[in-house]
Amino acid sequence: MKSLFLLDPEIIYLNHGSFGACPRPVFEEYQAWQLRLEQQPVLFLGRQYPALECQARQVLGEYLHADPDDLAFVPNATHGVNIVARSLALQPGDEILATDHEYGACDYTWEFIAAKTGARYIRASIPLPLPGDEEIVELLWQRVTPHTRLIFISHITSPTAVRLPVEWICQRARQAGIRTLIDGAHAPGQIDLNLPQIGADFYTGNCHKWLLAPKGSAFLFAHKEVQPLIEPLVVSWGYRPSKNSPHRSQFIDYLSWSGTTDPAAFLAVPAAIGFQRQHHWDEARAKCRRLALQTRQRLLEWLKTPAICDEQRIHQMFSVLLPPQVNADQLKSSLYDEYRIEAPVIEWNEHKILRISIQVYNSPADADALLQALKELIGGGY
Repeated sequence: MKSLFLLDPEIIYLNHGSFGACPRPVFEEYQAWQLRLEQQPVLFLGRQYPALECQARQVLGEYLHADPDDLAFVPNATHGVNIVARSLALQPGDEILATDHEYGACDYTWEFIAAKTGARYIRASIPLPLPGDEEIVELLWQRVTPHTRLIFISHITSPTAVRLPVEWICQRARQAGIRTLIDGAHAPGQIDLNLPQIGADFYTGNCHKWLLAPKGSAFLFAHKEVQPLIEPLVVSWGYRPSKNSPHRSQFIDYLSWSGTTDPAAFLAVPAAIGFQRQHHWDEARAKCRRLALQTRQRLLEWLKTPAICDEQRIHQMFSVLLPPQVNADQLKSSLYDEYRIEAPVIEWNEHKILRISIQVYNSPADADALLQALKELIGGGY
């Protein structure tokens, strides 16, 4: 499978989770859309694109088991979070509740919104090793107050790479009349998704990571009852769509056009979904997960650090704790500069964490090389 990707063959790429990697045939489809755009921009953007965008959302909706008119394309999941954050009309004293496992850029989003509106951004601590689902929900609920307006939580966390019980959280929040926004940056393509079954009010996910679409492709899902809350970050023609618009909701009209841009990444999403189907992705993911679990076990046995969660929370990405004496920045640099291994080393909540992604282009030899490099580097005093 590695030959189907455009990655530098000299690099051991164990960081698919950061930005993804696009297979060659999907990238070629992406470039074909760009070429078509440049050949006749007015025809493409002015007359053809609305129908093409609808078709792409239809394919994505089928993949996510969601009504395509509940989905809007956005450049990335952080963009989706910002749309919701800016749309909530928060007041002084309102509270946004999250965990301390959230993605840093989204933490900054809520900190900015809180400073601007007088709302409070509350981060419930979920300790390591991670407790069971019921305890996670209870730890979160201990921070719920009458002022809680929204629960914001990752489906699969970025620093710790664990799957959280978002279905339970959404169900309980709905019963309490609290809105939910799920950050699914790492979910599409890594796990099966049925958005209506999850029950979130809002769900944003990246297509450019585990779904293998080009960079700049993601989606924002909004349940029909909350779509009237959504406001565009950029007001453009969708504010008053023409009578010939194929869209059927204000939500789609507001978000589908923000001015001249390159929509090729959105239109290549069906090709990414098709690529995965062609290559029997359920089997491919299962193989990757087996290698991920085997690699994690080898690392834990050598590092002698505790596992941060049970195996059920891990899919194609996992994190392990490093010894406290490790210099995180130096280790990350040395892995790449000396061993040509791309893997993030993170400092999180006073922990040093190594996060590893296993995609179809990875092999057991990549895991062997990682373990050998770590033995030499950490044994060398890092």
